[in-house]
Amino acid sequence: MKYNRILLKLSGEALMGEQQYGIDAVRLMQYAEEIKAVAATGTQVAVVIGGGNIFRGVQAAAFGLDRVQGDYMGMLATVINSMALQSALEKLDVSTRLLSGLTIQQVCEPYLRRRALRHLEKGRVVIFGAGIGSPYFTTDSAASLRAIEIEADVVLKGTRVDGIYTADPEKDPTAVRYPEITFDEVMAKNLNVMDMTAFTLCKENNLPIIVFDMNKTGNLQRLIEGDTIGTLVTMKGPSTVQNPGDSELQPIL
Repeated sequence: MKYNRILLKLSGEALMGEQQYGIDAVRLMQYAEEIKAVAATGTQVAVVIGGGNIFRGVQAAAFGLDRVQGDYMGMLATVINSMALQSALEKLDVSTRLLSGLTIQQVCEPYLRRRALRHLEKGRVVIFGAGIGSPYFTTDSAASLRAIEIEADVVLKGTRVDGIYTADPEKDPTAVRYPEITFDEVMAKNLNVMDMTAFTLCKENNLPIIVFDMNKTGNLQRLIEGDTIGTLVTMKGPSTVQNPGDSELQPIL
């Protein structure tokens, strides 16, 4: 396997499937199956999942709520999603542990770095809920921080798009995918990969990021096996955009 330990970042919105909100059971089980297949190879898997399918802290202002209060509501939304993923994995006989940035003793363990490492070493899938436990930080930031703390080899950001493009491929049909790009180039081109805090954490700690399509069955395992999928963000590397005439050009989603 190419990676010994990974941090998989999933968006809460992805759990909606074709629904307008909430959790789609089919999509949830699909993700659980993907994670199980990777964990079965011996790769140590940690997961951070967002809460946008339930509530986002930045929505608080629209409702006239305090931003800090809204962020804590968003953290609780991530715990709900984390519990759902944990349940789905356990239904597939995958050993898991849910560690939370907030203390909620009845449903999850408090986050401790050494405890997380011990669980990973025992082959358990570790799910990090409630972000980092503080307002004003996104789940992207939580994913970057936890990945650094557990010394993950890579952050795998699973999205519904198959990589980083020159423009939003869902809005611009002429957008072309980068197979590989550097941190500096992402910042210079103002490409949307993660929020700046999360992205800077990865850059300063030389932690590579791969943005890929999580909704395509088998993509996660192919990445672990070393296949070139999505867009790799590193400190060094070519910034060439795929030639539109290249037979391997990925379809615009």
